[in-house]
Amino acid sequence: MMKAGMWMLAGALLSLGWDAAAATERSAVLILGKAAGYQQVEYLPEGQVKVHYEYNDRGRGPVLDRTYTVTANGTVAASEGQGVDYLKAPVQERYTVQGTSHTWKNAAEEGQRDLKGPAFYLSLHGVPEETVLLVRAALKAPGQRLALLPSGEVHVQAIGTHTLQGTAGKRKVRLYALSGIDLVPAYVWLDENQRFFASGSSWSLLVREGFENTRDQLLQLQDAEEGRLAQARAQQLTTKLDRPLAITHARVFDPGTLAVEEDQTVLVEQGRITAVGPSAKLPVPKGARTLDAQGRFLMPGLWDMHAHINRGADGPLAIAAGITTVRDLANDEQALASLISSIEAGQDIGPRVIKAGFMDGRSPYSGPTKVFVDDEAEARAAIDHYAANGFEQIKVYSSTKPELVQVIARLAHAKGLRVSGHVPAFMTAQQFIEAGADELQHINFLALNFLFDRVQDTRTPARFIAVGENAASLELSSPAVRGFITLLRERNVVVDPTVSIFDDMFHNHPGHWNEGASTVLARVPPTWQRWLRSGAGGLPDVPKRPELYRDSFLRLVEFVGLLHRSGVHIVAGTDNVSGLFLPRELELYVAAGIPPKEVLRIATLGNAEVMKRDKTFGRVLPGYTADLILIEGDPTLLMSDVRKVRHVVRGDRLYESAALFRSMGITP
Repeated sequence: MMKAGMWMLAGALLSLGWDAAAATERSAVLILGKAAGYQQVEYLPEGQVKVHYEYNDRGRGPVLDRTYTVTANGTVAASEGQGVDYLKAPVQERYTVQGTSHTWKNAAEEGQRDLKGPAFYLSLHGVPEETVLLVRAALKAPGQRLALLPSGEVHVQAIGTHTLQGTAGKRKVRLYALSGIDLVPAYVWLDENQRFFASGSSWSLLVREGFENTRDQLLQLQDAEEGRLAQARAQQLTTKLDRPLAITHARVFDPGTLAVEEDQTVLVEQGRITAVGPSAKLPVPKGARTLDAQGRFLMPGLWDMHAHINRGADGPLAIAAGITTVRDLANDEQALASLISSIEAGQDIGPRVIKAGFMDGRSPYSGPTKVFVDDEAEARAAIDHYAANGFEQIKVYSSTKPELVQVIARLAHAKGLRVSGHVPAFMTAQQFIEAGADELQHINFLALNFLFDRVQDTRTPARFIAVGENAASLELSSPAVRGFITLLRERNVVVDPTVSIFDDMFHNHPGHWNEGASTVLARVPPTWQRWLRSGAGGLPDVPKRPELYRDSFLRLVEFVGLLHRSGVHIVAGTDNVSGLFLPRELELYVAAGIPPKEVLRIATLGNAEVMKRDKTFGRVLPGYTADLILIEGDPTLLMSDVRKVRHVVRGDRLYESAALFRSMGITP
């Protein structure tokens, strides 16, 4: 390994708080407050830093070992890493510097770049401590700006200092914001010696051992900073419709009739549609704001029925893409309530949010939740709580006891709540439905109904791998499949297929990415482009049998089309970044043989029907909520045009899509 400038390191390391007496540091991974893993860091002589990082998230999660050599100016002269990534694919990565030449190699990349000034290589599979090294190096750089490798630039800014009381004592910590790595600033907390203290969100937080009890305080302080930025963005990019709006000369699509009417005017006042008619006949009220559609396509706002929305980029991205409503299927309850409150108060930008309460049974593979139910009393308490706090649905997860599903369904239905979820382990999808479930999440669980002889414990990635290895041979015309579909239709069971996530899982491998990623590659910032191009998110065996996994994916797409043609209600959801990947989900429905107009109905009025909002959402009619999107092109003819949203009306607020995308570094 390189040891550039070692004679200068002694003073430099002291300035970084490099204390041999405290050479080993451990931090705990908390997923929704529950211990799930750790990071251990050793600061060794001559600038070496050794890191071990691992956590368990339902049988998934990385196990990584990395070694860094740090120079006198804080940059990394060499690094090396190995282990497995989140989905257990092998990781091997190396980076070195010789003079001005930077060289790196990992499973997806092999690159070299000459650069005279200081720079920092972002590992493709880094560990949290790498962010600490990045902050230290950037703080030493002019203007606290530092070139990133392979590309990009980071700007680090200190936000504020706070003293926190942990079980291990008091610690003065400072929050740093890193711009240029993500769509919105990323945050990390360092102590007064510039050593790692915490990073993450309400969903997953890494915090120094002995200070786990400061989690809520840390998140509140960080949320306040994120809220300040969100409010400034909302003030700049939201046009408040404090007088009537007339959208003139639009081609209007109504999902209720599947008709497109030419040259229409739509009047909006106080967040509602007040009139719709031919532009030549419907007068524009005096004093109204006018938006000339110039023949563009106007339709109701889209819905994402499988979201996990967080503060930051999720809300603005959804609105920019024309998604005006999402159904959140698992989140931190307090964080979600705070976000919804901010959005509705106009202090943040985001869609309307429908809440589903998440629960699971206790096991080593329990889902990310604080709500665990293993008997009727616990189920009753959880359902009563969710019903009293504005939740409209219960989502069960893979570690739920099969015999408890019928109890959960009975209790939830008594409160007027729907029941959906993953099919619990050791249970078939048919048994889940017969126990009272109203909806199934993820198309893989429908395929698993016919693979029960091969996999029963679906709490781990086996629920993906078994489908990838076997779905290609699933005979969709078989009596077993036909009978299962009949059961779905007769019981009015809804299917939330999220088929686009299997586009990632069943296609991606190092250096190879799926078609869905290709649709956004040129638009996102360099760090996102790199991640997408890396092929991350694929199952470990995809490189060994790419044709098999491809064929299994195509069979899942075919299954979605068969469900729709058979009269089963499909809802459109992503389980991903809504504003970037809902269009891909809709394109895959078209690929499944569903006509584009019907796909648009699924993503609007059809979703509203499931959530009993179809009398006020999902149509372009007087009296309906004015959630509207104006599109360049015609997605009834070419579904990819759904990416060309130009304006979004979200009730009494108007947004320009391009401005929202640009605020996050994304090309419209």
